[in-house]
Order: sequence, then C-alpha cells, then structure tokens
Amino acid sequence: MRVLILGATGQLGGALLRRLGASAVPAGRDRADLTQPDSLRRVLDEEQPDVVINCAAYNLVDRAESEPHAAFAVNAVGVRELALECGRRGLYLVHFSTDYVFGLDEGRRHPYTEADLPGPLSVYGVSKLAGENFVQAHCPRHLVIRTCGLYGLPGVGGKAGNFVEAMLRLAQAGQTIRVKTDEICSPTYTVDLAEATIALVERRVTGLLHVTSSGQCSRYEFAEEIFRQAGLRPNLVAVTSAEYGSPARRPFYAILSQDRLRSLGLPPLPEWRDALSRYLHERQALRPV
Repeated sequence: MRVLILGATGQLGGALLRRLGASAVPAGRDRADLTQPDSLRRVLDEEQPDVVINCAAYNLVDRAESEPHAAFAVNAVGVRELALECGRRGLYLVHFSTDYVFGLDEGRRHPYTEADLPGPLSVYGVSKLAGENFVQAHCPRHLVIRTCGLYGLPGVGGKAGNFVEAMLRLAQAGQTIRVKTDEICSPTYTVDLAEATIALVERRVTGLLHVTSSGQCSRYEFAEEIFRQAGLRPNLVAVTSAEYGSPARRPFYAILSQDRLRSLGLPPLPEWRDALSRYLHERQALRPV
C-alpha cells in the first residue's frame, strides 16, 4: 500500500508519517498546494499512490472571519480539486473535517451522530463543511473523518501551534490566562487519531465517521488538567465565550458520537486525560537535555 500524505509537515501529518513508515510518501505545501491544482496532478502522477490522506487545511479559525477567500480556497475549492482528481483516478481519499461543522443548535447536550444535520457558526466551519460535501460528491471511494481539538508533536515543518502548547507557553510567561467554561469538547491527540485512521484505511472504510478522544470537558477543565499534569499553577481565570470575545463563534457543545466507530468493530480512542498524559511525556522526552 502506497500512501500519499498531503499536509505532511503538520502535527497530524507527522504522526501518520511516523506510524506508516516506508509506505508513506510525504507531500508538504511546497510540493502539493491545494490552491494549485497543477501541483496536485503532478504529485499524483509522480507518486502513483493507492491512498491519499489529506491533512492539509486552513485552520486559522478567527482569521478566517476576515479572510474568507483564503479559507475557502484551501478548505473548499482546493479540496474539490483534490476530490475530482482522486475520483478520476479511482483513488481512495481520506479527508479530515471538524466538529465546527456543528454549533447552530445552541441547546444541544447529546453527542452529534454522522446523520445529524450540520449547522456551522463560523466561516471556518462553513468552509470545512463545503470541503466535506465536495469529497462526498466527487470521489466515490472516500472517508471523511470529523475530529475535535487536535494537538500533537510538531511535524517536520516545525509547527507547534495547539491549545496545549499555548497554555504552557502562557503559564511559563507568568501571564494571566483566560479560558472559556462554556465550550465543551473532546480534545484529541494526533497519535491516537493517526492510529485509528490507519486501522480504518486498512479496512477501506468509506463514508463519514466521527473519531475523537473519549470523554468530554470544557476548555477550562482541559486547561486545569494541563497545568495539573505539568505541575504548574498559573493564574487561570474562567470566562464565558461572550466575555472572551473571539471573532469567530464556536460551538458551545461539540461532542461527536463514537457509535459508528464501535459498530465497525474498532475500539474508541483513549480517554482525553490519558491522551494528554502521553502527549506531555512524549514532548518532554524530545526536549534537549
């Protein structure tokens, strides 16, 4: 099995590369840019993969509100071009989406299933939903995986932006840290998502699937657990989304049901506290002595 990974320099792409080993072919933006269809056709011609896993995305949620064209160029139009090419070639395409395709139902308090109607609140969420639709419409052999709150070790591109790193950085700088109490999510470690993705690819599962860490917490509870496990005691302040004032609206409740994953005979991902512990140990092991 020859697997082409787009967005290979990122956190999820890096986790997939490390686990797939010699069967994986990395392609960063310098080689395969979703906004440049010719580059996609060229890398597919050169590598002749059996499977394409798309980890590339525009994921600057707040900035997307002021630059929607950039978000849609990558997450929607670029994904459409990729899906068309994979569909023409009969390739199996795995594409990642987000819990941010939900949120319009503000009273929701039970997990979203794959059959639930999306209702995004932000430009980012709308652009990702459009990408899902294009994959489903143009590539018959596809798997769209929705996940939530990804964090992981930097890829070869050196990118290390995620919620955990932001919390640790602010704590080490001695800053007061304001975190929302009214956003409920299932923060997911890229290592766990990568392992689940590989198992799904090996079985050639198709359609739409929710894959996140088990359990749920508020952003504030997640921050508390980060600092507890890291042995830090910063000035952590609980705020509401309204008080925080982000440019982009986010779902208050974004828990994704794992029922379809279980129905496929695959175990749910580990609980989010366990995942966080393993991440903190792994990042510590990589620090220079």
